[in-house]
Amino acid sequence: MSSPAIEVSGLVKRFGGRVAVDHVSMRVEPGEIAGFLGPNGSGKTTTMRVICGLLTPDEGQGTVLGLDIRRNSARIRREIGYMTQAFSLYDDLSIEENLRFVAGLYGLRPMRRHVQDTLEALGLGARRQQLAGTLSGGWKQRLALAACVMHRPKLLLLDEPTAGVDPKARREFWEEIHRLAGTGMTVLVSTHYMDEAERCHRINYISQGALVVSGTVEEVITRAGLTTYQIEGGDIDKAEQLLGESGDVDQVAPFGARLHVVGRDAARLAETVARIAAQTGSQASLSQTSLEDAFIHFITGPSGGAT
Repeated sequence: MSSPAIEVSGLVKRFGGRVAVDHVSMRVEPGEIAGFLGPNGSGKTTTMRVICGLLTPDEGQGTVLGLDIRRNSARIRREIGYMTQAFSLYDDLSIEENLRFVAGLYGLRPMRRHVQDTLEALGLGARRQQLAGTLSGGWKQRLALAACVMHRPKLLLLDEPTAGVDPKARREFWEEIHRLAGTGMTVLVSTHYMDEAERCHRINYISQGALVVSGTVEEVITRAGLTTYQIEGGDIDKAEQLLGESGDVDQVAPFGARLHVVGRDAARLAETVARIAAQTGSQASLSQTSLEDAFIHFITGPSGGAT
């Protein structure tokens, strides 16, 4: 079997008295798209910066592309692509000028060929002379990705790359990510969007600096141990009120004219839902638990803690 692209164990990172990363252990296989989920302030960005060699862990160990994260941090930074949350290229340079600058930093030769190939691969050729500062969010995102992959890294780290872009640009971005993964590139991507998490091969959920659960989407939903009902018809407002007051219900949320009801104790939830549906003249049916249900459970439940 090939070595993992990322394998870290017991990572701890403190800032003063605050623990930002709390004994995180994680493994990402070559060619895998691994999702990194968690609420704001949960430690996602700090963990990624430790992995890519920008921060040194206070405790723990690991390897990235077979390189030790403590001894080989400078080499790791040369071997990976890292796309930060904020656009970090030059607004007053054109797309092509920005890529030429990045090619120079990596010492890519012949520069013209590398820049041209990257422009074509990311669909930027027609806009090559446009100033980066005039680009929409989606095109800035595409330029940032181009700058990250033009040196052909084996590992790509993406920190909430689609924040603030429209759904069409998000979909096109993910199509590009899957294309890159198809060439053998490994991707670790943090996101708040559940539909994006579902596009990953595996997901890792972090809360308050600690890794809570890892696995495929199906495995994570199963580990949450939730039962979900859908309620519609009748006095739906009254049903929502009564369900919200019940200790057997963990989550209740309106979806259009229906209620989405989630709980951990299947038997008690079934009894409560049937009783309240009868009281309010509503109809209840079992529904599929979503990744979003699991996400909220891990934030507010006993494992994830309140944030």
